[in-house]
Amino acid sequence: MEHRPDLIEIELICVIVSIGLGSKVIRVAKKNGVTGATVLLGKGTIQSRFLELLGLSEAKKEIVLMLAEKTTAYQALEKLDEVFKFDKPHHGIAFTTPIKSFFGSHNFKPENIKENRGVENPMYNAIFVVVDRGNAEDVIDAATKAGSRGGTIINARGSGIHETKKLFSIEIEPEKEIVLILAENSVTDAIVSSIRENMNIDEPGKGIIFVQSINKTYGLY
Repeated sequence: MEHRPDLIEIELICVIVSIGLGSKVIRVAKKNGVTGATVLLGKGTIQSRFLELLGLSEAKKEIVLMLAEKTTAYQALEKLDEVFKFDKPHHGIAFTTPIKSFFGSHNFKPENIKENRGVENPMYNAIFVVVDRGNAEDVIDAATKAGSRGGTIINARGSGIHETKKLFSIEIEPEKEIVLILAENSVTDAIVSSIRENMNIDEPGKGIIFVQSINKTYGLY
């Protein structure tokens, strides 16, 4: 096999923090070699009976997505952990997941990216569930029944052959919700099965689920 010292491994960094902190995350990451980022808005679910009684069981979140070479990604995450102290409750969550291929950036040329085959023995997985708007809470409930401790809900928009509807003979694209759940490897299959069963995911147009292995994690306890 040809040895290619110029090949690099790329990681996707995902940082979930309270609303208003996304810009600070990006500033810290850029100081540590990360060249760009995308910020999504979402809401997190917090399992607390006391907070539910106060109507505070949901919190607005910012999800920061960044791409970096593997070593740079890990170094940036360590610095982010120092600044944001993810080990403390409700200070945020950060993780990385391997990228197999990547296009559209001047910083990384496709021919120089080493194919990443994923994590051999992941401790955690990221479960992504895409459903019609209004169904995310039901996904969280189904996941909780199988051992999940909560998730992050992200607003989105979809366009699929089963999702297109008509209003006054005009085709519209319904809004979607993406539910991101981080789960230990031992309970991932049970959570996915519970969501599939309760949300009828296998029926056309009911949604999709995909799971990614996670390399590094901070803030999970």
